[in-house]
Amino acid sequence: MSDAPDRQTAPLTESLKTELLDLALEAAHRAGAFLQDGRPEDLGVAATKTSPIDVVTEMDLASEKLITGFLTDHRPDDGFLGEEGASVEGDSGVRWVIDPIDGTVNYLYGRPDWAVSIAAEHRGERVVGVVAAPPRGETCHAVLGRGAYLGERRLSCRPSPPLDQALIGTGFGYIAERRVAQAEVARTLVPRVRDIRRSGSAAIDLCDVAAGRLDGFYERGLNPWDLAAGDLIAREAGALTGGRPGQGPDGELTLAASPGVFEALQPLLEELGAWHD
Repeated sequence: MSDAPDRQTAPLTESLKTELLDLALEAAHRAGAFLQDGRPEDLGVAATKTSPIDVVTEMDLASEKLITGFLTDHRPDDGFLGEEGASVEGDSGVRWVIDPIDGTVNYLYGRPDWAVSIAAEHRGERVVGVVAAPPRGETCHAVLGRGAYLGERRLSCRPSPPLDQALIGTGFGYIAERRVAQAEVARTLVPRVRDIRRSGSAAIDLCDVAAGRLDGFYERGLNPWDLAAGDLIAREAGALTGGRPGQGPDGELTLAASPGVFEALQPLLEELGAWHD
């Protein structure tokens, strides 16, 4: 542990936000380059999680180790929550929430919709989010109160169309019973919107809401590392985010959309039972 008492009790200043952003951008860039350039031709499954089709590759594990090692070198007192097992309490008030490959199945199959997602929380409040998507050549980032950006371009969600003209993203889990329920929700929803898209990466979908490439996105069953960075990016781009009415985004339901679409879609998803299997 560091013996610097000022870091352990540091308030959230603009300079701290900038430090965390710079570190997240560099860590995501290093991990993204490693994943894109180092992907073995014979990449295989190292382990499974919730089901035999919910996979971990050796590159997930190596990417998380790269990210946590880099961040620890610069901020040894911070905590971590990572998809592949990183769990450290820390005592600085800062916690990093990491998905080393969001869209692992896409990555396994050589499909381009995958990303590195890194968020920083300060005393439980999300303050920095970075989503790097190397196959797209894009990195989105946001800092609390400073807006969201794709590279140097400031992002803004699309003006809200009527729900029946809205393009909506979603995703399915890997547990069979949940997929059946999610498919039924999508079946009922699709004639009531412009269309539905599924990329296989929640982080990318949330950034696409921020960039105006989707009018909205919803999914049940996301974990904190799936949504942490993308949720902040969407909010800083002017989208509304949440879960069930009156709740924030969580494992029951995560929703992000331009304000008018959010107001129409949230009660509909509640009615359709999108928050339970």
